[in-house]
Amino acid sequence: MKKTIIYQVFTRLYGNKNTTRKPYGTIEENGCGKLNDFTPSVLKEIREMGVTHVWYTGIIRHATMTDYTKYGIPRQHPAVVKGRAGSPYAITDYYDVDPDLAVNVEKRMEEFERLVNRTHRASLKMIIDFVPNHVARQYKSIAKPEGVIDLGEDDDTTHGFDPQNNFYYCPEQSFAPYFDLYHGELWPYEEKPAKATGNDCFHNAPGVNDWYETVKLNYGVDYYAGRVGYFNPIPDTWKKMLHILLYWAAKGVDGFRCDMAEMVPAEFWAWATPQVKEHYPAVIFIGEVYNPQEYRRYLSSGFDLLYDKVGMYDAVSDVLCHHRETSAITWAWQQTDDIKDHMLYFLENHDELRLASDFFVGDAWKALPGFVTCVLMQQNPFMLYAGQEWGERGMDQEGFSGMDGRTTIFDYWSLQTERDEALISYYKRVLEIARTNKAIAEGMMFDLMYANGQYRRQFAFFRKAKKDTLLVVTNFDDVPVTMGLTIPAHAFEYLGMAEGSCKATDLLTGKEILLNLSPDGAVGIDLEARGSVVLQF
Repeated sequence: MKKTIIYQVFTRLYGNKNTTRKPYGTIEENGCGKLNDFTPSVLKEIREMGVTHVWYTGIIRHATMTDYTKYGIPRQHPAVVKGRAGSPYAITDYYDVDPDLAVNVEKRMEEFERLVNRTHRASLKMIIDFVPNHVARQYKSIAKPEGVIDLGEDDDTTHGFDPQNNFYYCPEQSFAPYFDLYHGELWPYEEKPAKATGNDCFHNAPGVNDWYETVKLNYGVDYYAGRVGYFNPIPDTWKKMLHILLYWAAKGVDGFRCDMAEMVPAEFWAWATPQVKEHYPAVIFIGEVYNPQEYRRYLSSGFDLLYDKVGMYDAVSDVLCHHRETSAITWAWQQTDDIKDHMLYFLENHDELRLASDFFVGDAWKALPGFVTCVLMQQNPFMLYAGQEWGERGMDQEGFSGMDGRTTIFDYWSLQTERDEALISYYKRVLEIARTNKAIAEGMMFDLMYANGQYRRQFAFFRKAKKDTLLVVTNFDDVPVTMGLTIPAHAFEYLGMAEGSCKATDLLTGKEILLNLSPDGAVGIDLEARGSVVLQF
């Protein structure tokens, strides 16, 4: 058994070596990363970090202000595009590859297919986004296979809702959002009848905080009548989205990170995922689900993994910032203990603040106790966002996104060139432990904090598989601490540990210490400020 480590790369940024970084810059000014930047040597380096899966974010063609009409790609009106580069979650063609990512635009699908092969040859699995809830306002497929009818092509636009429509409509009303519909163009953006907006905004005038550049897809749920579902006969949208999933799976994609999965009815997933897995049994589905009350329903509908955002991510984030005590971490894992193998832990992704930003902990080193805890505490997968391991700060004012402590997903940009090599080495060491140590990949976990409640900024747990035993202790405080860590008698019984003295090696530093283990006895542990130990004995 091997612990799954997912490495998210924002494909447009990752390989971009252009450091101009002009706010609102064009692709010509600021450059853009390419699929071809993921060379065999780059992929080997990623794999050697302990990564098992690469999530290439932003592969499918989405709305952009860059003009590709000379290649036969429809131009998007800038009034309904966020940023010059556009959001990767405003899909304009489910069957096409983003031309920004291609060296040869006319060969963009071939370049993607070669990337699939390179990824697999590097002993890595490939994950891409599947965006099922919404599309760009000017969605139009030019790459759809023969016989495929485009989304909305056969809709009856006189009905706000029809179970067989692909979109929701505001009959006889024009799209009238808060913003100027010209956006520097000679002609305004026009849409009549107006379509409902992606974040369940079912009127014709979305506001600044709505996902105004997107259109909500109709899976047979009548929101106008209080979310009544009409699933028999099978809605047309279900069939079209299944076809899209099978299309990409046939190209060798190993998994789908499903954007805002809980905004799509669980009934669709329960119908679609078995059909995909019937043809491609190894394909995994990762769901972005934020409501813990829905976790088990979506897992039973075919998802393999779910984001653990409102539980573990929020808890560790608060502990890192000293907003909550470490007991919050215990509470978080207990809430999902019955489904723990399906919960995806992370500390960064494209939606969240960079750890090193001024809006979070301000220093990537201060986040390390959270990283060690999340990677080593359970058997479940962990996700790392490219740049996290070298201290990317997300403190640029890139353009549309502004200075918000996040790495832009809307602008042409590049990641920082100053990389903290010591930090990268630390990340590699922790991921190497996760990858090679059976106690982490296969072992039981025993949370020690119920017997050590006096320590409110420290966290400690055992991991054990057969003879391999690890004691992991992390310090979230800004000062060094010497702990008298109580090992309750129940830990010895539960893990089958022997009493007595033993030598332990800290896998992070190589240092040896002597541990005296006795039921309900205390073990002395010295921790640096924001430091951790991973003691193997």
